[in-house]
Amino acid sequence: MPDPGHPPDAVSAQPPYAVPDSELADTVLGRLTTLYPAAGNPFRAQEMVAYMKGVAPFLGIRSPERRALSRTVLDGTPRPGEDDCAALALRCFALPEREYHYFAVDYLRRHVKRCSSAFLPVARRLVTTVSWWDTVDHLAAHVVGGLVAADRALGAEMDRWIDGDDPWIARTALLHQLRFREETDADRLFAYCLRRAADTDFFLRKAIGWSLREYAKTAPGEVRAFVADNRSLLPPLSVREALRHL
Repeated sequence: MPDPGHPPDAVSAQPPYAVPDSELADTVLGRLTTLYPAAGNPFRAQEMVAYMKGVAPFLGIRSPERRALSRTVLDGTPRPGEDDCAALALRCFALPEREYHYFAVDYLRRHVKRCSSAFLPVARRLVTTVSWWDTVDHLAAHVVGGLVAADRALGAEMDRWIDGDDPWIARTALLHQLRFREETDADRLFAYCLRRAADTDFFLRKAIGWSLREYAKTAPGEVRAFVADNRSLLPPLSVREALRHL
């Protein structure tokens, strides 16, 4: 879901990350960097750059066409291991055009169950590379969330992320339980919302409301009571988002 705001610099200030060797990633990247540019549209690319507030350059490939091309890219390739997932994702995010980042996110969403809890530092690297809602939110809900769902001990790492200086890392912590439904750790969710309630960052305020609204589909009474008890602490935007369907 698009949010207003100002994107960060496209070049991450993080130190270099060791990319694993992967023949699968070699094959996929070779196909990807051949098929995607050939399907690009410079005029559409300009529109996409403007819509995404200049966070990254685009090739100009619409989502349905991009997904069809991705199926061609992956045709006949084997199931990946964890190192394959890391190599492919990191190499895609090292490319400038945003469609490559989308490819990596889609790939990880599909194969996150093949990754162990040791993959979390890679996921963090991706969250903090060319950070914007269009990749961060999917990584949060489907990749980081998938890893935490498989290994609840990673909740301790989320406890560190929520207090991080990087708002995108904190947003990821807020959103990682979006798909947990009945398995949501409500105490953790509510605590996270209060720990960032005083933050003025738009994306964090929006994430507080979104995480509560999503949990309200499972536990509307709990969310309604939490908002009522803490209305003076929560930003008005977060309250509106949380109660939108209640």
